[in-house]
Amino acid sequence: MKEYLNKLFASFKFWQNQPAENNDMEFSFSKWYLRFPLEEQISFAKRLSILLRAGIPTLQALIMLQAQTTKPGSLAVVGDLVAGVRQGQFLHVRMEKFRKYFGDFAINIVRVGEASGSLNDNLSYLVHELKKKKDLKRKLIGALIYPVIIMFATFGITLLLIVYVFPKILPILQGFKGTLPFSTRVLIFISHLLATRGWLIFLGVAVVVIVFTFIIRKSFGARYWLHARLLQLPVLGSLLKSYYMANLCRTFGILLKSEVPIVETTKIASRTATNLVYRDSLIRLSEQLTSGGALASFFTAENNIYPAMVAQMTHVGETTGSLSDTLLYVADVYEQEVDDVTKNLSTSIEPILMVLMGVLVGFIAMSIITPIYSLTQSLSR
Repeated sequence: MKEYLNKLFASFKFWQNQPAENNDMEFSFSKWYLRFPLEEQISFAKRLSILLRAGIPTLQALIMLQAQTTKPGSLAVVGDLVAGVRQGQFLHVRMEKFRKYFGDFAINIVRVGEASGSLNDNLSYLVHELKKKKDLKRKLIGALIYPVIIMFATFGITLLLIVYVFPKILPILQGFKGTLPFSTRVLIFISHLLATRGWLIFLGVAVVVIVFTFIIRKSFGARYWLHARLLQLPVLGSLLKSYYMANLCRTFGILLKSEVPIVETTKIASRTATNLVYRDSLIRLSEQLTSGGALASFFTAENNIYPAMVAQMTHVGETTGSLSDTLLYVADVYEQEVDDVTKNLSTSIEPILMVLMGVLVGFIAMSIITPIYSLTQSLSR
């Protein structure tokens, strides 16, 4: 498959020189399987910034990057950017064709850079911010992997004991004269249920998961509900709020420093927000700012999702006229907080997971040992 894609995109340089109509037709045919991941975007922005800083014109720099690109998805994107700039379009205008990859934040950083003549500096800013967002996301995912693995291991061991180990001991327990302990009877019921109806249970769980996933993907209300519930979780909720605050404040700070108007900045931030609760809040914020409202007062009113520190520091920034620098400082603070929490998360959750594992395994062990012990006691008499 990989070799086929490489051969397919080897002809890309041919159609990039064809008329614009043909380019769009060909690209619309192939774009459904394109991949332009964040690592490739960072590499693209970094190399383009270096070439522009060396005094190479934008079109020539893009052509050089196209010649150095080997991955099919990246080759398609860069080649299309070359075709657009060659036709006289601004780079940010052509990038809007790939909004799903670049996002509003990157497109507007490039737009401001082209308008102000400082595209190379803005691309350097963009590389720096994309790396920060990538590291922040990696830390968040890394912090959640360990608890998930431990939980799967716990339930896996429990299932193994109930389905494979316990049935081998069951004939001994069935020969026990007298009433079995309640925990043993519960375990026998669960083991019998899994042995006879296990496939139905598995099918039911699979159907529930598929239906839930479908509803979450298709229903805005269901996604909003899920995103709101995630923010209310004891440990994960605080971590997610810090993560969103770091991204939000950094987006605001960079765009304001690039002299993007505050209302436009808010709209861009709302489109880049991944959590629907924050997206809805930022849409309302843009409406309030349009009617003359203040940023700090809105954050104060929405204190259920915006920490008090954000509102206070925003007020300081608005008062002193250094809002962009203040928000970038707040972003650094929350990035450090996410870093600290992710480092200590596994240490904090590990005792709870160990207790859970101990309770489950201990319940099974006691359910097996108690009747056997009673049986040996009766035999010894």
